[in-house]
Amino acid sequence: MRRLVTFSFRNKDLPPFSAVFGRRRVLDLPLIAWLTVIWVLLWSSLNWANLLTGAVVAVAVSLAFPLPKVDLGLRLHPWGILRLSGYLLYDMYTSGVKVTRQIHGRHPRRGAVIAVPLRCRSDLMLTAVAVGVSNVPDSSVVEVRRATATVFVHILDGRPTELAAARRSVWRMEELMVRAFGTRDEIERVAAPPPRLPHTGGRPGDQEEST
Repeated sequence: MRRLVTFSFRNKDLPPFSAVFGRRRVLDLPLIAWLTVIWVLLWSSLNWANLLTGAVVAVAVSLAFPLPKVDLGLRLHPWGILRLSGYLLYDMYTSGVKVTRQIHGRHPRRGAVIAVPLRCRSDLMLTAVAVGVSNVPDSSVVEVRRATATVFVHILDGRPTELAAARRSVWRMEELMVRAFGTRDEIERVAAPPPRLPHTGGRPGDQEEST
């Protein structure tokens, strides 16, 4: 009797860690896990209902719209995933407290949009970093420029010290995201120092746009 579901871990013709339904339907398990993580991040709430719903949606989408057999550049690094999860929880808490103080503070703050060049180049990692940054209450990604691997982030406080802190936060998110799900080449990229901001010859702060 032929099995309905077969798990494959070392078959060169299939993605690593995949499940085969019958003869044709192939589920890439790391992709399912990644889509589930994206679902939880979009809902901004880690609970069993979101995890199960995300897994069901990921399986349904993968079966309804099967992808060609290509390497998506997705790897699972357990220690990196734990570090990323802890950082996201800590960042959401501290950012929530920060936003609350700004709302109830006496001195109004002017927002700004900053350009942050990234070290990773894959579409998957660019999207993941953008989702991770937007998940934090005090910042949101308004544009991703794929050609230059640059994200444009809106922040609530446009003071110079906050602009520098926002860039460091984006680069930290990029590093943790790549160390959790990136390839070896991408991990080597984020191990290098962050890219320098382009010098335009203008005054400091010309790259920021106040709102």
